[in-house]
Amino acid sequence: MIDFVLDGRSKVSTYMQLVQQVKQALRVGLLVPGDRLPKVRDVAESLAINPNTVLKAYRELEIEGLAEGRPGVGTFVRRTLAGDSLASQAGLRDALVEWLRQAEAAGLTDEDVTALIETTRRAARNADALRRNAHERT
Repeated sequence: MIDFVLDGRSKVSTYMQLVQQVKQALRVGLLVPGDRLPKVRDVAESLAINPNTVLKAYRELEIEGLAEGRPGVGTFVRRTLAGDSLASQAGLRDALVEWLRQAEAAGLTDEDVTALIETTRRAARNADALRRNAHERT
């Protein structure tokens, strides 16, 4: 089961935050086909949001073919987004948890961690692209 959380400071709409969280859970194997998503009423109550917002998120997931509503029963996952890398994710997750503990001990905030990861990923991609270009020229 997925537990939704909202980031009130995010510029991403509430319903889209819910959609993104389901997609992330599908990518990492926390949700699999056949799993039931939380009841609309339960999500709305726990997050103090309008049930229509949850319905909009679930409809978006249905449109994308990731979920299906069954009248009177609930909304269920139809397919996964987990790729071939799913098997190696457990070890990477463990290493990431340790790294996050070190980052917290070093005084980094969530925003600092996000900024560090995003800038490092961009720098690594740029370095890889430069290497590929240099290799193609030779």
